[in-house]
Amino acid sequence: MRIDKYLWCVRYYKTRSLATTACKKGHIRINQEIVKPSREVYPQDEIELRKNQINYKLKVNDIPESRVGAKLVDIYRTDTTPKDAFDAQELLKYSKDYYRKKGTGRPTKKDRRDIDDYTTENE
Repeated sequence: MRIDKYLWCVRYYKTRSLATTACKKGHIRINQEIVKPSREVYPQDEIELRKNQINYKLKVNDIPESRVGAKLVDIYRTDTTPKDAFDAQELLKYSKDYYRKKGTGRPTKKDRRDIDDYTTENE
């Protein structure tokens, strides 16, 4: 089975064209080699893919006939992604909130109402 079809079948990508695009961009490796979307996948292959700033690592157990339900995905692959990859994603999410300084950029609706209330009181 092709790598783009396999990643679609085991629900790493919502569409096959997204999986194909990821292959063409070099986000997917099989056994440490960057692959084209037409590369065949065999049992015991180790796949690394980068998606949403997380480096997923998985091992192919079996090849599905077609797209499988979410509950059956573990039959066809073993996820060996280290836990600290997900922890780094959590820290990144919190750091984005931290760097936004209050009062920068456009005022929020609440800020705008407060400004309007303040200016109408002084008149």
